[in-house]
Amino acid sequence: MSVRFDLSERLTWPFFGHEHRTLADLVTTWSSDHLVDAAHGESRDEVDAQARKLVAALGKAGITRYCVRAEHGGVLKDFDSRAICLIRESLAYHDGLADFAFAMQGLGSGSLSLAGDLSLQQQYLPRVASGTAISAFALSEPDAGSDVAAMQTSARLDGDHYVLNGTKTWISNGGIADFYCVFARTTAGQKRADGTVGAQGITAFLVEPDDPGFSVEQRIDVIAPHPLGTLRFHECRVPVTRRIGAEGDGFKIAMRTLDIFRASVAAAALGFARRALDEAVAYSRQRQMFGKTLADFQLTQAAIAEMATAIDAAALLTYRAAWQRDTGQPVTKSAAMAKMTATESAQSVIDRAVQMFGGRGVVHGAVVERLYRDIRALRIYEGATEVQKLIIAREVLK
Repeated sequence: MSVRFDLSERLTWPFFGHEHRTLADLVTTWSSDHLVDAAHGESRDEVDAQARKLVAALGKAGITRYCVRAEHGGVLKDFDSRAICLIRESLAYHDGLADFAFAMQGLGSGSLSLAGDLSLQQQYLPRVASGTAISAFALSEPDAGSDVAAMQTSARLDGDHYVLNGTKTWISNGGIADFYCVFARTTAGQKRADGTVGAQGITAFLVEPDDPGFSVEQRIDVIAPHPLGTLRFHECRVPVTRRIGAEGDGFKIAMRTLDIFRASVAAAALGFARRALDEAVAYSRQRQMFGKTLADFQLTQAAIAEMATAIDAAALLTYRAAWQRDTGQPVTKSAAMAKMTATESAQSVIDRAVQMFGGRGVVHGAVVERLYRDIRALRIYEGATEVQKLIIAREVLK
């Protein structure tokens, strides 16, 4: 049973230009040639090795060049969310770990691209673009995930160094990254009347794995294996020259970074969902049952109709949000709608595909089983569905 990823219809939408169609051809062809039926070992060492290999391969293909600006080895003068979304959708369709490897090159280095000084950018970003350095974005903490302002990791100035203390967790590429964009409090947050803490006083830093006082405290194994870890900072000394942006601007930098990449989480969900639909359609056409094929039954047809409609609805929201971001329009509400709708729809689509496959759908390593594990985290990371609902409601009620 063979399926083929096809973006041609979507690329006729008015959100895209010629440059996006050219990029889609490049990524689709590369993915088909290098990632068809990708199957990875799932031990920690195997996943780490494969993630490193994928970053290098994406760099060699020129795909990671879309993670940075042209002045530092990228393809485009500025970030293009539509390009990032197209890449992630195509990679996710073929291989969830490849999508992860690409996405983290952009998210992990985005803060440096947006706010780092020129010398720091020149030192690290060309290697991100070429796939020769792996980046990570260290924002979340054990008690500060959705509520970023509640972070406890601190940084105090000591001569020509900052001294960091605290813990970061759920950090993608934790344990294999060549550098980490880390967010820490340089001043305490102001407590509001309602008990919440303001986001002022957070600052961004670039931390290298061999900085004194830095350690990977724990590696975390999840249902869709990828490099993930908990980082510990104990009197970790980071040169002042590796501060990213002005002191106290860390929250703004983090949010600007996430604005670029949030719609791309929805795009990854689209890739997973589209692969599940294509697998389900192909299977339903050849699976014999009661003298017919599975596709001949109206219940199957109804399921496929609902799956296809959900994917197109999510795609329209996703690429609208990316287009709005790229054209300088407000994107907070539309990105939240896209992220919520695409990830929730993809979970439903993939679940129905598994159901259609029956027992074959839950065999470890089957495509739809792998997709079932891949999609689950997307409803949580970079803003859980519940947080997206709060954002949407807040914007509507303004």
